[in-house]
Amino acid sequence: GLLRERGAQVIGPEDGPLAEGESGPGRLTEPNAIVAALAGLHAPAPAEPPPSSELKGLRVLISAGPTYEDIDPVRYVGNRSSGKMGYALAAAAARLGAQVVLVSGPVQLATPAGVQRVDVRSAAQMREAVLGALPADIYIGAAAVSDYTPRQVAPQKLKKTADTQSLTLELVRTPDILAEVATQTNALKLVVGFAAETHDVEKYARGKLVDKRLDLVIANQVGISTGGFESDENAATAYWQGGEQVFPGTSKAVLAEQLLSLIAQRLHA
Repeated sequence: GLLRERGAQVIGPEDGPLAEGESGPGRLTEPNAIVAALAGLHAPAPAEPPPSSELKGLRVLISAGPTYEDIDPVRYVGNRSSGKMGYALAAAAARLGAQVVLVSGPVQLATPAGVQRVDVRSAAQMREAVLGALPADIYIGAAAVSDYTPRQVAPQKLKKTADTQSLTLELVRTPDILAEVATQTNALKLVVGFAAETHDVEKYARGKLVDKRLDLVIANQVGISTGGFESDENAATAYWQGGEQVFPGTSKAVLAEQLLSLIAQRLHA
């Protein structure tokens, strides 16, 4: 809107189920997200590297952030992804000369300069937006898409009663966006996936590389001090058929530049 165009940081509203069974924009942003957004306003801005043309003329499609799968108008199934890595990649790709489309789950981050942003909430919406943004030269699937979604969304808030000691939710699989995108061989030149694992990182990353027929997998271990979800820092290892490259812990902005340099190399390999 006009305020964002003038540089104002706007927090919310969120999109999703509302009262009386309706759905749309108007949900209050979660308090912890508001606090995080306010804290970010006082954080020093990273130094901008000089513009580069490493990706000039290429269309780069990036998905970032979490997805929220609604249970009722108040609750949802989600995850801890902040979207910071995906947004750092989008910002870096734009600085490297690419035309960037960023499909974003619910996050409180400013849109990077020169980036076209498409906001979504659920896995189904993200799939529709990603497939609708093809063709592209490069797809980077940095979003933490929910693996499961409630089979039914309650039109009203589920109330607890004196007799209610447990609640059972039936969950069904969500579409595998990354695997589906990887089949679009006529619409893409390079498909990059992310793998956030708690253990056996290389095993699962290489399995993902083969099973989903990806060109590159960027893997990192979550739950440790080197970064990951909600952190401004991260460490990662990139895997491809016949090779790998380790990226030690650094800021996500710097890591994004390093990863895109590798991605550009793999595009022309």
